[in-house]
Amino acid sequence: MIRTVHYIPGKPLRTDLSPDSVQSAFRSRRGVLWVDFDGEPPETCQPILEAFGFHRLAIEDALQQTHSPKIDDWGNYVYLVLNYMHLNGADKKHWGTEVDELDIFLGPTYIVTHHDMPVLEIDATFASLQRDTRPLQDGADHLLYKIIDNVVTGYMPIVERIDEEIDEIEDQVFDHPTPRTLEKLFALKRALLAMRRILLPQREVLNKLARDDYAVIDRKDRIFFRDIYDHLVRLHDLNETMRDLVGGALDTYLSVINNRMNEVMKTLTIITTLFMPLTFVTGFFGMNFFAANPPYENWTLPIVFYGTLTLMLSTPFFMYLWMRKRTWV
Repeated sequence: MIRTVHYIPGKPLRTDLSPDSVQSAFRSRRGVLWVDFDGEPPETCQPILEAFGFHRLAIEDALQQTHSPKIDDWGNYVYLVLNYMHLNGADKKHWGTEVDELDIFLGPTYIVTHHDMPVLEIDATFASLQRDTRPLQDGADHLLYKIIDNVVTGYMPIVERIDEEIDEIEDQVFDHPTPRTLEKLFALKRALLAMRRILLPQREVLNKLARDDYAVIDRKDRIFFRDIYDHLVRLHDLNETMRDLVGGALDTYLSVINNRMNEVMKTLTIITTLFMPLTFVTGFFGMNFFAANPPYENWTLPIVFYGTLTLMLSTPFFMYLWMRKRTWV
């Protein structure tokens, strides 16, 4: 799907332009033009991107979807790669996060965005522009700020969801820990690690937008990108805090499981200890020393009897000395 927005001061907002109208709006250099490629194949996107005059390397980067957040300055336009996360599970028992790429071309009077999967933040930005065109009145760079701000704000529901999941898991760890609890902990750990991998480079991208000189970004708009940078710093701090909480919950889970296992082993040891004298008595007197027709002569019976008793008593004594030498006891 290709969506377009073309704003010219004093005229109604135009949407859903045809490819020819898009090229005409681009050549006119009037107002602000936004073209969004939502899941379009490369064969459809490439001719339109080439019509904007983008370098073929930048076009290849946008269509490959295999890059970390970055920013490239091509003089008369800027190419940005951002990442966004979304939940890919509808229910609370089975959920996870998925990271996708958002490519943005920013020019003096236009913005071109490309993404393979639907982005709720892009949809929200389109809907808000149809209600209020003030972001378009401040230029393409301010529209870029609105898009990135919505993308960064989209992290907050995921952060809140992870925080709620951590609270639930902490309760389960003490009340009723199960293997499912361990699965949730590792799922949270993977989600937080994936978020950290994109927050750090994305923070650097916003830092460059807020501090470096770009021909297509007005100086007065840098403060807006600095505000987004501050949001990313806060998100990174929250991510680190939640990673510590997950690590602590994992250690607590293992400690609780080990304690429960120790209690089980203690119970089994007590049962074994209680039955050991009974086992010794029944085993010892079950031997055929006093049988009616023993295989020994009467004079050899005491020797065999007391020799066996001595061997049985000395064996645990020497085993105790050996284990003490090995520092086991």
